Amino acid sequence: MSTQAGATAGDGTGRRGRTAARTRKAAALLTAAAAVGTLTALPAGAAEEAPLPAYAFDPAGQRIQGAASSADADVLEPGKTYRDTLKKDGKVYYRLNLDTTKNSYVSAVAVPKPGGKAQYGDGFRIEIQDGTGTQCGYQDVNFATGDHVRPLAGYARRIVHPDETGCQDAGTYYVVVERESDATSSPDDWELELQHVTEPLLRKNGPDKLPESWPSGTPAPPVGKPEVREGGAGFHTAVSLKEGEWRADIRPGQTLFWRVPVDWGQQLFATAELGSSNAGDDLVSNALALALDNPARGFVDLQTVSYTGKPATAALPPQRPVAHANRTSSETATRSLQVAGWYYLTATLSPEMAEEYGDTPLPLILRVTLRGEKKPAPDYDGDPGIFQVTGADRDAAASGASGAAAADGNTLMVALAAGGIGLGTVLLVGLGAWTLVARRAAGS
Repeated sequence: MSTQAGATAGDGTGRRGRTAARTRKAAALLTAAAAVGTLTALPAGAAEEAPLPAYAFDPAGQRIQGAASSADADVLEPGKTYRDTLKKDGKVYYRLNLDTTKNSYVSAVAVPKPGGKAQYGDGFRIEIQDGTGTQCGYQDVNFATGDHVRPLAGYARRIVHPDETGCQDAGTYYVVVERESDATSSPDDWELELQHVTEPLLRKNGPDKLPESWPSGTPAPPVGKPEVREGGAGFHTAVSLKEGEWRADIRPGQTLFWRVPVDWGQQLFATAELGSSNAGDDLVSNALALALDNPARGFVDLQTVSYTGKPATAALPPQRPVAHANRTSSETATRSLQVAGWYYLTATLSPEMAEEYGDTPLPLILRVTLRGEKKPAPDYDGDPGIFQVTGADRDAAASGASGAAAADGNTLMVALAAGGIGLGTVLLVGLGAWTLVARRAAGS
């Protein structure tokens, strides 16, 4: 039974039921007004019986159908999220209407059916092309470890810059998503979550050369008693983290999502340690995968570690500080560290762990370190949108709010500001209503 089901199981239909419902409604009002994101983990016993949580798609995602030909492609609007389905060996097209005032990034998150089998190299390519078929940008992402499936994220970009030779005109462009699968891989359809975001250009283009030297050493990880931060079930519900040591429980076949705000000039270091087990000592290759994706959901890096019942750690290698000039690099990881904002960490536990160690949660310790002082943002000719770190982002990282909860909180604050109502007023009104309802319930 899920925590949601448990919370609603006691509803009544009589007077007491209605009173209890009003009490819960008032409490919900206070919770929304405070805009504090909280997560409740399932007890270990309940987790063993429950199915794995499904991938948490953005509920605002609009259903769309990729076309077999570019001539029939539907438009992906900037700032919106979409849902689609990708068949085995499928190839689909979407349309972009682009001008010359912004850079564009289109991402795809492929969500295979849990429990499916994959061969080494299975995955997809996402590409942006102009009307002549010229490639503007692409990314290939795959199950580097093979054996089993997990959510895959990748993006393509179209950059407007005087030094670029192609894809510089305003007009119609196309996004192509093509799936590659071995004949022995699971034939199930993949669900797709698509997102189109834009980035303003610089007011004045400066030197784009990358510095030859950069701090490539690995700092000592944070130590201390880990604080519980269960991961989310998708990019939309990724749980916010700041620098520190964090604890979660992860089941075989499960993928957990977190996000960390990384500002200009900062470096992100992360390790994921899978705790020991007394259930056995058999080797499971590539038991734990730790992946990093950028704010536009572009792939940065992936590391795996095998497991024999003893503690095992997957560590992301050192990467350059986040910088606008990184986009000129030919190296995938460096090129993906071109924008500030929320960087996503995902941990996946191989379903093969269930065969050797049982289908029970194992403890996971996530250690996150941020190094480097914040540097001034590029001189953008407009609002950078998601490509920045705000005070609200740092608050979310400190509180552990999920991306969805933080977005709901921002919506509430905007509504309050537009109405000229202060949060304190809402809290006082809500507290008064809650107290009144509680007193009436006690009198009954």
